Amino acid sequence: MNICKVEARDLPDLWFQAVYNILDNGNKFTIDRGSYTGQTRLEYDYFTGHVKFPGTQPLIPDIPPACNIPNPVEHDYIYGGEGYSRSYIEYLMTPHKEKGESYTYGERLTRAPVRGNKLTWWQADNSEIIDRREVDGRMVFEEDGQLYINQIEWIIQTYKDFGARNNQMVLQVAHPSDLALVDPPCLRHIDTRIQDNALHFFVYFRSWDLWNGLPANLAGIQNLKEFMAAEIGVEDGEMLVESKGLHLYGYAEDLARLRCFKDFE
Repeated sequence: MNICKVEARDLPDLWFQAVYNILDNGNKFTIDRGSYTGQTRLEYDYFTGHVKFPGTQPLIPDIPPACNIPNPVEHDYIYGGEGYSRSYIEYLMTPHKEKGESYTYGERLTRAPVRGNKLTWWQADNSEIIDRREVDGRMVFEEDGQLYINQIEWIIQTYKDFGARNNQMVLQVAHPSDLALVDPPCLRHIDTRIQDNALHFFVYFRSWDLWNGLPANLAGIQNLKEFMAAEIGVEDGEMLVESKGLHLYGYAEDLARLRCFKDFE
């Protein structure tokens, strides 16, 4: 397998390098199942990116006017504005779910139900197995008799109470039962670490649309990281991202060539 490794200054730099390299190093596949079934896409065998200063503005790509193509991500899509019922940040950081949505990242991150054996152990206050905490209405809350955890608030409070050397603080998005979904979540988890007084994120996507998805996702995730770092009381840190399915759909290949000033095949 060919593993692509990118060292980037900021998020737009990561996006540009990934787009530029995939045109030369991506493998072309026909999509067998999922989004755009039957169409082709260029895909990395495996992609890793290390972003040193992900908080550098702007967070979304910068498209030179000479390219004469639209930005793959609109500012208002991330932060909210006319034409958008909610911002991407709301999708990522709140539990709101629209009709017809099987999940949202925000629902998974801020409204995770405690069920089954975990609930039994919680109710029994089995401290050998469960880190039982008070139902404070923020980190742990109850609705209609169901107990929920806000993972974002849980991790913030854990770092504040117990310090930085903790390898358990992972924001979980994926469920094993997601295999039953026609379109399971692309984002699987965001791992965290505090080192050198800064909060760093380690992000994994099972499948990842490079043209539109990566810049929108990482702009939202960077806002989440900045929020958590401020709440914990540390600096905003670096970001490492990985995917075994970072790809460029066929419709976007010509746009990518225009952006990179590459010849058309």
